[in-house]
Amino acid sequence: MSNPKGNEGFLDFHVPTAGKACQTWYTTFGDYKPGTRALVVLHGGPGISHDYLNPISDIASSYGIPVIMYDQLGCGNSTHLKEKYGDGSFFNIQLFLDELDNLLEKLGIKDDYDILGHSWGGMLASEHAIRQPKGLRKLIISCSPADMKTWIVVANKLRAELPEDVQETLKKHEADGTTETKEYEEAVNVYYERHLCRIKPFPDDMLLAFSKLKEDDTVSMTMNGPSEFFITGTLKEWTNVDRLHNIKVPTLLLNGKYDEAQDECVEPYSKKIPDCKWVKFANSSHSPLWEERKEYMKVAADFLRS
Repeated sequence: MSNPKGNEGFLDFHVPTAGKACQTWYTTFGDYKPGTRALVVLHGGPGISHDYLNPISDIASSYGIPVIMYDQLGCGNSTHLKEKYGDGSFFNIQLFLDELDNLLEKLGIKDDYDILGHSWGGMLASEHAIRQPKGLRKLIISCSPADMKTWIVVANKLRAELPEDVQETLKKHEADGTTETKEYEEAVNVYYERHLCRIKPFPDDMLLAFSKLKEDDTVSMTMNGPSEFFITGTLKEWTNVDRLHNIKVPTLLLNGKYDEAQDECVEPYSKKIPDCKWVKFANSSHSPLWEERKEYMKVAADFLRS
């Protein structure tokens, strides 16, 4: 199934501490115009471009709901800041909240919009919703942890189920600080094929996003770390569990049976958000938008139109 090309543009984003002019790249799908309610999609990573989320454009083409995607600062088509590598005081949650607010304001939709966030994007979306912005109508949190300590515990359980030689390779390179090697990458992919995306080979759009991440991993390494399960960055201690009750909009929570975001990772959203519906995809891991594409879009669209 091909993905349509959206209408693209750039938005100026003033960041005083960046040391240079910054822009956020965005693309729209469907009959989007200021004044219509659109679904704004937040990608994961942090620092992995929007490309792997391209199937969500189906919501526009099949259900008539305008969709807006963008690349967060530091990745994809937006301004890169390699000089900020390792600077956790620059690359932080507030920066990306400010960028989202800037996008909503400049696209003219801040008073009426929905959000879907995948993985890190769902974490960011929850932080946005906790602040109770007046224009947010509905929230979709897809495959996102509510607490990074729980995420790490779950990741270690899933790692323990990998073949022994793969586990030893991961441990060796993490201990030696050689996580940039091909051997480590191949061992990580064994985990990813089980818990990130179970489609073989990985879809082209996902491979494109990974290739862009390889070219510039500044945001990812600063905030996350060398892999989905070896967390060394500033998000290592992050949690929103004690603030989720502040989310007052209807919320749809999604994850997959084989997801690295296992039930214990996402359950706090279901328990703490007053109006939250939870749907679990039986044949998916961390990428149900690919693994069960049609059903994922139907579930999301039905919620948005309800």
